[in-house]
Amino acid sequence: MNKTAFHSADILIPGASADLSKWAVIACDQYTSEPEYWNAVYSTVGDAPSTLSLILPEIYLEEKDSAQRIENIHKAMDKYLADGLFEEYKDAVVYVERVQSNGIVRKGLIGAIDLEQYDFSRGSTSQVRATEATVIERIPPRIKVRQGAPLELPHIMILIDDPEDTVFSLADTSSMTKLYETELMQNGGSIKGWLVGAEAQEKIDSALSALADPAAFNKKYGLTDTPVLLYAMGDGNHSLATAKEFYEQLKRENPGKDLSSHPARYALAEIVNLHSDALKFEAIHRLVYDVDCEKLISEMKTALALSDKETDQFFTWYCCGKENRMFIGNKSSNLTVGSLQNFLDSYIKANGGKIDYIHGIENVRALAQKHNGIAFVLPDMDKSQLFPTVIKDGALPRKTFSMGHADDKRFYIEARKITE
Repeated sequence: MNKTAFHSADILIPGASADLSKWAVIACDQYTSEPEYWNAVYSTVGDAPSTLSLILPEIYLEEKDSAQRIENIHKAMDKYLADGLFEEYKDAVVYVERVQSNGIVRKGLIGAIDLEQYDFSRGSTSQVRATEATVIERIPPRIKVRQGAPLELPHIMILIDDPEDTVFSLADTSSMTKLYETELMQNGGSIKGWLVGAEAQEKIDSALSALADPAAFNKKYGLTDTPVLLYAMGDGNHSLATAKEFYEQLKRENPGKDLSSHPARYALAEIVNLHSDALKFEAIHRLVYDVDCEKLISEMKTALALSDKETDQFFTWYCCGKENRMFIGNKSSNLTVGSLQNFLDSYIKANGGKIDYIHGIENVRALAQKHNGIAFVLPDMDKSQLFPTVIKDGALPRKTFSMGHADDKRFYIEARKITE
């Protein structure tokens, strides 16, 4: 299965001795302003084998004990491998059905993405591309987790633009072996996973290859001789960028060595159809705190020419119990989020302060009150515009959109060895 950048992989899944309801935890980049969530996860897991021992929740990424946490992660990985906790499935693709918190089923295929066919830089023409700007400064702390780690766990979700559902219509669970089924903690819904057989893998690969046909691709988007974008990042943008940079470092450190078959050339990921009813694109809102709120709003009104005169770019801010919808007259981006983000970045660089990126309007309002900050609520993005926009304009501003609620993000179950 290797006609496109999506490959089969040697996938590790915990055996029958593991309680999957405690093994599976949500993506590490969620609930970064809510220690209560992660405290509850630690309480639920206790001493049981869990992916919680194998990840660094990003709420702790900049804590003073992060180095010790990373060392503990590597030790836990070594222990789980030495204890024979995992069963390994060679050349595998896993088909999953995730029942989300709203009861809608999201279908996915888990395999390996070839990092040689991925470029996260702006203006990239690779088959796998970032959909949002990658913040280079966010990569080095995450590489520290990957360095010395024998395993990777994926929270990467990659989208395909398949309106006719040519890929997932081939997933027939009656001919597959079920690998697991479990409820997911903290309102995460539930998930089932099946092993995709060799014949089904070939059919899926052929369907993906058809989507990657240059002539069909250009006709689909009304283009001419434009490089194919088959896989667009959905979630885990910085996770995949970290895997890429780690692999590139490995090549730089080993000049002349053939690394074409090295496990680090690939990253475990889940692909999902953009047109799935389960995928709802939601704005990621901004929480700004440790700032002089009145000064920020005053300068923002001037810089963005904010008024109540309607334009196609607008947002609502909440501060100190007040609410105000403002329209942007001085646009620095084609999207509201871009114009706002450009201002916030420049303001904080000059004046100090912090920005956090929050899912859910009620969450960002509550956190603004808690931190004595300002919540900026942004409009949702039409998901049908994702591929055309990335193809024509390049990556969107960082943290432009989220696919659904935080509770419905990927949970870690599968793993893969990344060392020789």
